[in-house]
Amino acid sequence: MQQPGGAKRPSLSAGILLASNFTLAPFALFIDHLRLAADDSDRSRPIRCTWQVMSASAEPARASCGVPVGRTSGLLDPAALDYVVVVGGLLQGGRPMDPAALDYLQQAARAGTTLIGLCTGSFILTRAGLMDRRTVCVSWLHYQDFLAEFPGHPVVADRLFLADGNRITCAGGAGAGDLAAYLIERHLGVSAAQKSRQVMLLDEARRGDMTQPHPPVGRDVDDERVRRALLLMEQNLSHPLPIAAIAGQLGVSPRQLERRFQAVLGARPAEWYRTLRLRYARFLLDTTARSVTDIALDAGFSDCAHFSRQFKAMHGVAPSQARGGSAAEHPADNAGGRVFG
Repeated sequence: MQQPGGAKRPSLSAGILLASNFTLAPFALFIDHLRLAADDSDRSRPIRCTWQVMSASAEPARASCGVPVGRTSGLLDPAALDYVVVVGGLLQGGRPMDPAALDYLQQAARAGTTLIGLCTGSFILTRAGLMDRRTVCVSWLHYQDFLAEFPGHPVVADRLFLADGNRITCAGGAGAGDLAAYLIERHLGVSAAQKSRQVMLLDEARRGDMTQPHPPVGRDVDDERVRRALLLMEQNLSHPLPIAAIAGQLGVSPRQLERRFQAVLGARPAEWYRTLRLRYARFLLDTTARSVTDIALDAGFSDCAHFSRQFKAMHGVAPSQARGGSAAEHPADNAGGRVFG
């Protein structure tokens, strides 16, 4: 297709709207995938892809880390764009989008332009009424936040991104790069998508339906302190925290925390912590070639023999025998009769 003046229209065009306190990583990953696919080598000329950071205001948008990013254009005609991308950020960061940007999103929807929500950009699209009858993909971190704000709205937190017609939502983080690779492959082909990944020293792009890494086991737990305790445990697998330290961070006594765990999960906090570490060890055995000793240490066990005994008691096989087995070949990771994640 030719543009006015004889210039060839790029194969992929995106206009980007940045929310207040947007997250920098997904924005940068998305843009750099387009940049590297747009030209030969890393010369960055917007030939096969174009991208503009749009705003009605000349004031820069500030990322959640404090870095300001200025606009490269005003609000473009959405009919001339393949995608309008909303990059979200902190949910508690004040008003995320100005009225002009929200009006523009409505205009883009009427024009039939595909709308993309990166990170909590999905919240912005849903608040604007632009995700009606569409399933939304969010990060596990914001799954409960989404349900609280939009009860009954279809939402998933078990995948990287989801295309539902001309709406695409992405959990954010590194998944934004996988989404960009998906779009590049759709418009420019496999080799262009691979080139972007290779230049950035990234592995092969993941499909949108691939699971988000290590979703927390506690996301379906109603008790706020138990849920936060489980998250602290998952964030400290290699160097386990004392249960008293976890209780202290939550503002309760160790005894109070134990009573909450028993009431909600039917097991003591220490038992759940051990279960999480053994589940993590199983994941490493199934997905890496690391030695059993290295995996034991990474799962927070200083004694390899003790690790092997605990692993066999939970999974029914020794760590050395578990490698290569499928999920269907070993028992579900379970504590107190309940499984999450």
